[in-house]
Amino acid sequence: MPSPDRLRTEVPAAEAHLEDANAALQAGDLTGAYRSLERVADHTDAYRPWAAAVALLKQLEAGGPAPMIRRAIRVALAGSYTTTQLAAFLKLAALRRGLSVEVYEAGFDLYRQEMLDPSSGLYRFAPDYVIIAPHEGAIPFPTLSDDAAAAVEAEARRWEQLWHAVQEHSTARVVQHNIVSRPESSWGHVAARLPGSRDEMLRALNTELAKRAGADVIIVDCDRIASAIGKDRWFDDRYFHLAKQAVALDAVPELARNTAALLAAAEGLSAKCIVVDLDNTLWGGVIAEEGLAGIKLGAGSPAGEAFVAFQRYLSTMRERGILLAVVSKNNDGDARLPFEQHPDMFLRLDDFAVFIANWDDKPSNIRRVARTLNIGIDSVVFVDDNPAEREVVRRALPKVEVVTLPSDPARYVRALSRSLLFEAVAVTAEDLTRSGQYTARAAALRLEEDAGSLEDFYASLRMEALIAPFDEVNLPRIAQLVGKTNQFNLTTRRHSLAELRAFADDPEYVTMYVRLRDAFVDHGLIAVLIARQDDDSLDIETWLMSCRVIGRTVEEKMLERLCEIGEARGTRRLKGNYAATEKISV
Repeated sequence: MPSPDRLRTEVPAAEAHLEDANAALQAGDLTGAYRSLERVADHTDAYRPWAAAVALLKQLEAGGPAPMIRRAIRVALAGSYTTTQLAAFLKLAALRRGLSVEVYEAGFDLYRQEMLDPSSGLYRFAPDYVIIAPHEGAIPFPTLSDDAAAAVEAEARRWEQLWHAVQEHSTARVVQHNIVSRPESSWGHVAARLPGSRDEMLRALNTELAKRAGADVIIVDCDRIASAIGKDRWFDDRYFHLAKQAVALDAVPELARNTAALLAAAEGLSAKCIVVDLDNTLWGGVIAEEGLAGIKLGAGSPAGEAFVAFQRYLSTMRERGILLAVVSKNNDGDARLPFEQHPDMFLRLDDFAVFIANWDDKPSNIRRVARTLNIGIDSVVFVDDNPAEREVVRRALPKVEVVTLPSDPARYVRALSRSLLFEAVAVTAEDLTRSGQYTARAAALRLEEDAGSLEDFYASLRMEALIAPFDEVNLPRIAQLVGKTNQFNLTTRRHSLAELRAFADDPEYVTMYVRLRDAFVDHGLIAVLIARQDDDSLDIETWLMSCRVIGRTVEEKMLERLCEIGEARGTRRLKGNYAATEKISV
């Protein structure tokens, strides 16, 4: 269960936001009501405030859509237990991630029937995602098996068949909740030494499901969520015996938050950049006042070690492709001093794609970071120990996610991790090299400033491009790019992996991806084009590029190649589609 201290601070904060939302609704301020309501999910995972927020959300939806909505999706929820609370809470958790979710809930324990029947209500609903939510009791493993490998194989194959049924009967993407093992075991600790014990088979099943999922299926690691909040809290058998509610009511909000975070990631809404403050955020104290010897950093104090741990965590985020940037109210020389001279500083200056230390206001500097990196302002997460600075950014830049740091730096890592703002449904090679690509982009910008002409600049880059039709090896990265690219995306149409594979196999379609490398870095797969032949014309229905390479003449080469293909097919015209969005307009 949550600690009493946590509940004493979290629940009142959530209730205050509920009061603000009610007051705004009564005043006719729907935007203010939605803004207050979405912050309830940030301040608590207790059941009662969430239930009250969901009730208020129903009233708000009757008055009009939420202003923060970035995507609208249809989700079918099919479980082996009662999922009514999860369906309701998922709408609130999704709202917090900029998603409007319409939910279809399959009947109790009818998940197999609905997914196997092509005429079921689930398929008539035409979902974008199908969430499969089994509970531990739905897995027919014995207490002890003499052939654990065969039992796990058979059970994994059963779930895989359901995935294939969804993919065969719809264009929906599968979201699979994995299995949470119970906290009690008749075998006790010795179960860990018995591969055939039910506990070990459930662990092996989760591993096997993750292996089989590939890029087609999204896995929600429910066993990890339950372990984080405590399995005694996850399981409350009173609810199961009363209403077949396999997940305790106080655990449902956290399950909804994590599921919504992965849906947002699948829709390309995960954050790309962490903008951090310095004083009392990366180290304790104020460097300009206390000097190198005075700041808290490293061994010698619990706080100093906590700041190093936070830096290490930020470094791991960078390793997985998240950009780091600094925005600090400081003299530039003072701000750089710990990075250059403090022996316990874990992060270095070259870990940051942008480093800004001046006395301008932080919203202006955050806008500058986004412009420099050529990313949307809604891709930025701001991390600062100062509540006043956080509130300024929230008000001035409502699209920027602001993480509330606790007063104790030992809790910084947990606060950033629990935000769930950086979830990914899969990891590609391009993700792992993204930070280096943006560093290379900055170097290229400096080279452009020094070049005598644009032609000289392009020549100095020594660019090499590969243009090819879609293939199975590159489809996961293509799907990722289609799902998350917003700024240079002429229609912002989103296609599932199955749809992209169908385009590649359909002779009526021309598919094209581009990989690019230059003198600084291999940018990987950075552009996608899909065109359909319509009599004597090629109709470009999807064309998008990574913002890192816009203006490098890649688009000209793609158009030239498309013209060559069209000529070979005997077409006479090219037709383009363009849909203005907030991110791209003319």
